[in-house]
Amino acid sequence: MEDNKLYNALLKSQDERRRIEHDRGEAKPEEGYRKERPYATAERENPNWTRLETDDNEHPPTVYDSAVSLSLIGNPKPWSREQLRERKIIYSGMPDKEVMDAYRELRIQLRNRASEGNFAVMFSSLGNNSGGLLTAFNLAASFALDSHTSALFVDCDPYNRELANLVSSRMHAGVTDFVNDQSMPIKSILYPSGVDRLSVIPAGTQASSAVELFSSVRMRELIDELKSRYPDRCIVLNAPPFRENTEARIIERFADQIVFGVPFGEVTGEEIEDAVDALGSDKFSGLIFQE
Repeated sequence: MEDNKLYNALLKSQDERRRIEHDRGEAKPEEGYRKERPYATAERENPNWTRLETDDNEHPPTVYDSAVSLSLIGNPKPWSREQLRERKIIYSGMPDKEVMDAYRELRIQLRNRASEGNFAVMFSSLGNNSGGLLTAFNLAASFALDSHTSALFVDCDPYNRELANLVSSRMHAGVTDFVNDQSMPIKSILYPSGVDRLSVIPAGTQASSAVELFSSVRMRELIDELKSRYPDRCIVLNAPPFRENTEARIIERFADQIVFGVPFGEVTGEEIEDAVDALGSDKFSGLIFQE
């Protein structure tokens, strides 16, 4: 009798463990794919992280734990809630819950489409101007709101100077400057944004030669290094308007997923279809309709 009780208890324990592991897994069709997959080391309960002293401080520790590493990301001039509201940057607990939920849904859908590890999302507006920068920035901020994830916003639109209004730090050199100068280290173009766990890289000052610079081997090396450096980082690449600029077609090469912004009243359904057809890639993940 006692053996039977022990055996039944063991079976119950195994079933419970399987259920927990199942609940931690991928999003399922019956849930509408709305479950957010655990990211990087988010599920690790006991950190197993050791910092190794090396001559090159550019690289992360050999043994990596997000719970420790993300707390090391500096944010010397954090925006207050009032300042975030003024700049229309999303934040947890913001009054407009519908907007916050919309960005959470975008984050869930993009993450569920991604494979394991880091991924880069390119955002490009289908409008005729650069009005999508705030949407792209908020997309990056939505990933940074996850306490187990860091985000990197890389501005690849050298014709738009509005990023300075969204970032609390003064910025100087950026992507085009780094690609143009072989001696420049990556750390010289990385800036804290004012949003926790979100870093930014501005577009830089070499707008006239952006097409050639984005096409260079050094640009490829930059994106590869940014993607491989940390296992808990999501990268958002902000490209110029897709239908108007060659640069957007070049930046597409570096992205794992592509999202188009659709400004209200500016783009027809036929123009959207033409843009998706012109992209000609299985990287296309969807549309964000902008007011």
